[in-house]
Amino acid sequence: MPDTLSSSPQTPALVHRTTVTAEPLTCSIGAELSGVSLADAARDDDLFAEIKNLLLTHKVLFLRDQDISRADHVAFAARFGALEDHPVAGSDPDHPGLVRIYKELDSPPEHYENALHTDGTWRVTPSMGAVLRCVESPPVGGDTIWVNMVEAYRRLPEDIKTRIGGLRARHSIEATFGAVMPEEQRHALKQRFPDAEHPVVRTHPETGEEILFVNAFTTHFVNYHTPENVRFGQDYAPGASHLLTYLISQAAIPEYQVRWRWTPNSVAIWDNRSTQHYAVQDYWPAVRKMERAGIVGDRPF
Repeated sequence: MPDTLSSSPQTPALVHRTTVTAEPLTCSIGAELSGVSLADAARDDDLFAEIKNLLLTHKVLFLRDQDISRADHVAFAARFGALEDHPVAGSDPDHPGLVRIYKELDSPPEHYENALHTDGTWRVTPSMGAVLRCVESPPVGGDTIWVNMVEAYRRLPEDIKTRIGGLRARHSIEATFGAVMPEEQRHALKQRFPDAEHPVVRTHPETGEEILFVNAFTTHFVNYHTPENVRFGQDYAPGASHLLTYLISQAAIPEYQVRWRWTPNSVAIWDNRSTQHYAVQDYWPAVRKMERAGIVGDRPF
């Protein structure tokens, strides 16, 4: 049954809201909301609280027909917390924190979005989440996939959970966005954003859920080489890399995923702490234009 949320009698008169419906899209992750405008939610405490609670439950929320301004977009996202810029992509000069992800016919080829990843894990404090709105979509293709990494951890074999319980790993912007840069520029980027170290299994700060927290930005474990794990060099390399590859591959399991087809003015809101996502680049020579407001997160524990 869909979740139905009634409006509060204290809702300000300028906000026209009746009922919000959340229809789950899979058994694992994702729900589509109807009966709500994010422009209203940016100004209505009760409505925003309902949406946030649904986000914690479903991990990614989808809406269609959100013909809202950029100002409303960033105002809604800022209800979750401060917005963050991107050191490579930059942000809209009139709306700090709003990143334009425009893939046009003359855009240079790059493949950062079409990898299963969690935004900004190369930061000491990775993104809490994001609000992504479609400005222009291809007639077909260009879907985005999200993955429930709580479920990915929950269904790991128990012996694997035991092995990774205390492990920590490095996450790098230099090895991803920086790889195509000239050496001096790449080193400068790493100086600004040194490799971050995070637990392989993090805890959600609001729900207490355990989350498998490795992705395409993860380069290696930092505390694997112990007498318990390593008898010979073969156990460490490639032994550790085999384990990391296995863990990263869990996000590719369809049972943990939801796939969303974009239309203009459709929106996705996701909890970056408990999910990964993958933007499918199958639409060339069509154009895909998206605008994303990323939200500053906390230090994983």
